[in-house]
Amino acid sequence: MAEKILVTGGAGYIGSHCVLELAEAGYVPVVIDNFHNAIRGADALPESLQRVQQIVHQPILFQELDITNEAALQELFSKHRFSAVMHFAGLKAVGESVQKPLEYYRVNLTGTIRLLETMKAHGVRNIVFSSSATVYGDPKYLPLDENHPVGGCTNPYGKSKFFIEEMIRDLCKAERDWNAVLLRYFNPIGAHESGMIGEDPQGIPNNLMPYVAQVAVGRREFLSVFGNDYKTDDGTGVRDYIHVVDLAKGHIAALKKLKENCGCKIYNLGTGTGYSVLQMVQAMEKASGREVRSDSEPAGPPAQSQLLPHASLRHPKSSLPQQPLCLCLWQPLAPFPQLLGLRQVPSAGPQEPSDPTVLLFLQIKYKITGRREGDVASCYANPALAERELGWKAAFGLDKMCEDLWRWQLQNPTGFSKN
Repeated sequence: MAEKILVTGGAGYIGSHCVLELAEAGYVPVVIDNFHNAIRGADALPESLQRVQQIVHQPILFQELDITNEAALQELFSKHRFSAVMHFAGLKAVGESVQKPLEYYRVNLTGTIRLLETMKAHGVRNIVFSSSATVYGDPKYLPLDENHPVGGCTNPYGKSKFFIEEMIRDLCKAERDWNAVLLRYFNPIGAHESGMIGEDPQGIPNNLMPYVAQVAVGRREFLSVFGNDYKTDDGTGVRDYIHVVDLAKGHIAALKKLKENCGCKIYNLGTGTGYSVLQMVQAMEKASGREVRSDSEPAGPPAQSQLLPHASLRHPKSSLPQQPLCLCLWQPLAPFPQLLGLRQVPSAGPQEPSDPTVLLFLQIKYKITGRREGDVASCYANPALAERELGWKAAFGLDKMCEDLWRWQLQNPTGFSKN
């Protein structure tokens, strides 16, 4: 009989991709989510899981449930016999955590304690925990390996992940029948190659790449770049970006590790390569197939497609523009209303003959703002331990990450919402 895996927060970005991988690997995922960061679909299912069902051609078991609700957790565990738990549920925005520390500690810590207590009461002793590279705080050396000191976290979100790691480690030490794999994520981006599921933040995105993509399709006016005075090549923050599908496959590898009665294990999930904010903007420009031109150049379509070299995006402090820089994008596509699936109203006057290569004119604007509290200059992984012990390695490069993200955004300019 196929193993049942409880997936908390499974309607979210990472969770939904892991649910898909679980189903394709022959497991039976049972998903709980409180819709904090998910859109409702038909039949009481989140829209993300509706689409997962379409991809895997099988039903996904789902229950609306908040992990802070102990009685509901107890009832759930009474109905199902779980082999393991994948724990994604919790609040996750670095910036918001600085503004709402008590809310982050209440949800992330209290919810996890109640989940662990319920697991213990029902004899479930295997867990894969969604941790974060934020537990490392301000890096003392790079790339970060699992032996790097932790606990010097720069924000309440990171601290909550660190505290949960410590709780699980202490539990595994005190009760030897527990097995846990703590996965320290770096920065997941991209989407399933079908374009059917991807990252759909509710409200203003807290992460860089969904924001860039939303600006590119006209959903947001401009991108704020938080700080240009870091000690990096172009002054902007450097992160390790990993394809969300690679990340999901890492969870399947972690489940297999639990079967070895591994105790408590910790692994970085990253690519080992760091990219700056401006490098990521350039990568999205390449993925979208559009040329970049500054607002000082005359308007109109370029003679041929050419991407600005990265050197032109490097920003020594002395040459940084003080005003927002306008990046103008051209591409032979359908008119923007058509791209968004909107009805176009015919004009009253005579019209030019329709042209299948109607020029779509878009702008990506970004402006440099002050540093965001809690951010660090550079953070990228040494993923060698996961490769050695889990047999896992990131397969997709930056181009694939951005291509899949752009496909998701073009097919779903308003995310999962049908409005």
